[in-house]
This record gives sequence, structure tokens and C-alpha cells, in this order.
Amino acid sequence: MQKCLFILIFICCLNACQNKIEDNASKNGADILPNIFLFLADDMTWKDCSVYGNMDVKTPHLQSLADNGMTFHNMFTATAMCAPTRQQLYTGIYPVRNGAYPNHSQVHSGVKSLVHHFKAQGYQVALIGKKHFGPQASFPFEYLGGKGSDKGGNSTDINLEFIDPVINSDKPFVLILAQNQPHLPWTRGNPSQYNADELTIPEYLVDTPFTREELTKYYAEITYMDSLLGVCLNKIEIAGKTDNTISIFTSEQGSTHPFAKWTCYDRGLKTGFIAQWPGKIEKGSKNEALCQYVDVVPTLLEAIGVKSELVNTGITDFNGKNTFDGKSFLPILLGKEEEHADMVYGVHTTVGINNGSENYPVRSVRTKAFKYIRNLSHEIPFQNNETELEGKHYPDWFEATKNDSDLNQWISKYQYRPYEELYDIINDPWEKTNLAENANYDDIRSKLSLALDKWMLQQGDSGIITELKAPERMAKN
Repeated sequence: MQKCLFILIFICCLNACQNKIEDNASKNGADILPNIFLFLADDMTWKDCSVYGNMDVKTPHLQSLADNGMTFHNMFTATAMCAPTRQQLYTGIYPVRNGAYPNHSQVHSGVKSLVHHFKAQGYQVALIGKKHFGPQASFPFEYLGGKGSDKGGNSTDINLEFIDPVINSDKPFVLILAQNQPHLPWTRGNPSQYNADELTIPEYLVDTPFTREELTKYYAEITYMDSLLGVCLNKIEIAGKTDNTISIFTSEQGSTHPFAKWTCYDRGLKTGFIAQWPGKIEKGSKNEALCQYVDVVPTLLEAIGVKSELVNTGITDFNGKNTFDGKSFLPILLGKEEEHADMVYGVHTTVGINNGSENYPVRSVRTKAFKYIRNLSHEIPFQNNETELEGKHYPDWFEATKNDSDLNQWISKYQYRPYEELYDIINDPWEKTNLAENANYDDIRSKLSLALDKWMLQQGDSGIITELKAPERMAKN
């Protein structure tokens, strides 16, 4: 009897001890959950900063982030427009499937975003600055203020003091700073710090006096943006939370120069992406893995211990799955793997763009070596502000290259495109020589064309028919 009583007491004590250990582990786990700080640029070509090789542009804080973290050299958005880009980034779902594929669009009702996923884990999830998403139920951020766009003038578009209550809170946080630079108008910063005559003009631009003068304004905006990043990172440092914060900078889609924003070329879809996580990410590391914006939320969820493949995104794909389109690249961040995806994809619609073509859908697929583009309405000219009356760079470049047939032919391609385009990215990184009709590349073209068909099917993308339905996806307000 006494022996049984002793065993019973021992088991009770053991259970109590185990419960205490689990409670402490739970508390400690909450204490060590990493914070997440995401700083979004706006219309910045990834190449236009010191981290990615443009030494003309002054970006000391970006450089510091890269020196203390990991720089991605093959990160992509699937669309080169603000609203579709941000909504795929926040949902982990590609644009056609989530519904936000034209400009100024919104996702389907019921789609969940990182706000839902991280709030369920006890996070405070806040946003300051540009929204460009909808409906509100899919993106229930704690909104801290700021402007959705920068119209220039003397007033600031965001107040960085808004972030203080969040970073000084006891709760783990996800904080997104979506400021407006270097989106037009280029009125922030000090252009006089850049001498137009001394700039090195990248080969993806055309060297004209107008180009040089405009670059002083564009670069000034990037430097101004970089200063905002510096203030934010310093605030996190003062709060004593740098070591437990995953700090990310990403450049969004490319600038408004021709062949960048509003296209499926690399200058539109490729993005800058730098991540710092002290003690987890190796300082000064770089990687060439193919990744996309839809991979970011799954990665961050995995970083806090959530299995992303088990998360319900609120919408099913053509195969009946309600999981993310993206997958976690956490092993790359932690230095355990070097490769991620075999292909990345692109989708573009001109609906919702000022002066955009009435129906000009573009789709693309890219490996590390080749890019395949399909222009479904190639019979008509591609149009946007750059090609119409409001455009400046395109007509300037077209006029300046009239005596250079090769360069002028490349400039003309911005508006007049064939049905298929194929580029050797390694030897032709700025996609100037189309190999689609070169018989030596038939196998590659066919393989990528089939891969694009398969992806479009999974997304429920019917090409021109999907384009015709694009106005239904536009935000009502």
C-alpha cells in the first residue's frame, strides 16, 4: 500500500514538474519568437544601388544591411505593378489565382494574408504607408498611418515615429514599412548630390542628356529612401531588438523606365532582396537561388516554427489545393541549401494602367539560364504612359537611336513584339536578342512553353479570356 502511494506521489510530482517545464518552454518560446521588419521600396530597379553594383548611387544603409546579412541575386516578383506585387507578397499566392492581377486590383473574397497567419501565432501585425490591397478583410493590418502615394510637395508621406509603439511593445511584431520612394514624382532627396555629366549610364538605359538629368532625381529618391531605412534600423537597434529581428529590404518591381515596370522582362520582375538575422544568417553572404515573392510568407512562417504546407490560404487552386503557391527558402537563409526553385513565372495585364493597351496579356517563365515570354496580343502595339503623350524616356530614346539600327530595333521592341520571345540570360542579361525563331533553341523554347502552359493551368489562367475579365478584379473605389 505504501509502495503504491509512493509511486502515485512520484507520478504526480513528475507530471507537475513536466507541466512546469512545458509552461516555461512555452514562455521562453514566446520570448524568442523573432520579430519581422519588412521595408518596401516602390518602383526601384534592383540594380540601382551599390549592393547590386551601381556605385553611382549612394545607399550606405542598404550596403550595411547586405554586409550584415544575405543578398539575393535571383529574387522575382510575378508582376511588375504595385498592387499585384504587394498582394502576392502578402498572400504567398500568384496574381491570377488570388485575383489581384490587374493594376489597382484586389484579391478574391476569403483569401488570407500574412496578417491572419501571424496574428494566429500571437504577433502584432502592423503597416505604415502604402496599402494598395483589398478587400480589407483579407488584409486586416493594424494601420499606423501614412499616405498611399507621394504627390510631391513639402509634406512628408510617412511619419517614422509611428513605428515606435510597435517595436517597443512586449509582443513579437511583424512591421511593414511601405514607403513611396523612388516612385514618381521624383521630388524627394537632393539631386544636386549627383552630377549628371559624371554618371555612368547602365547599358539597360540609353545615354541621352534627358536620361542623365532624370537619373539625378531618381537616384536622389533612392538615397532618400535609404536614409529612411537607416532611421528604422537604428530605432530597432535602440530598442535592443536587432539581434532578434529578421530585417528585410526589397525593391519591389522595376522603375518606370522602358523595359522595366509594366513588363515581364527582368528589369521589371527581378527584385532586390536583402535579409539580416544576426546569429542565423551569415554576414555578407550571397546566393543565386531562384526565389519569388510568393515564397516570402511561407519562409517567415517556417522561421517561427509553423509548417507552411499545412496553412490554409483561404482559396483553392485548379488542383483543389488551398496551400501557398510559394515554398519556404528558410534553408537558404540559414546556409543549409543553395538551390530553391527550377523556374519562376511572370504575368502582366495592361488593364488598369494609365494609357494601357485595351487587351495585352503577357506571360513568362524563367530558369537561371533562359527566359521565355509569350505576348498573347502581339498583333497590336503595347501601350502605357511611356509610349503615349505622357511618356518621356521612350520617345527620347527612340529619337536618339535613329542612326543606330541595332539599338533602335531594340527600343522599337518595347512597343512592337512577336508572339514568342526567348533570351539567353547568361549571355544577354538585358534581353536584347530574341532567340525564339533560332532553330538551335527549339528544344529549350518548347520545354519552357510547356512549363508555362502547366503553370497557367494550375493558376486557372486562360490568357486573353482572363485579361477580358480583369476589370472585374479592379477595386471598386
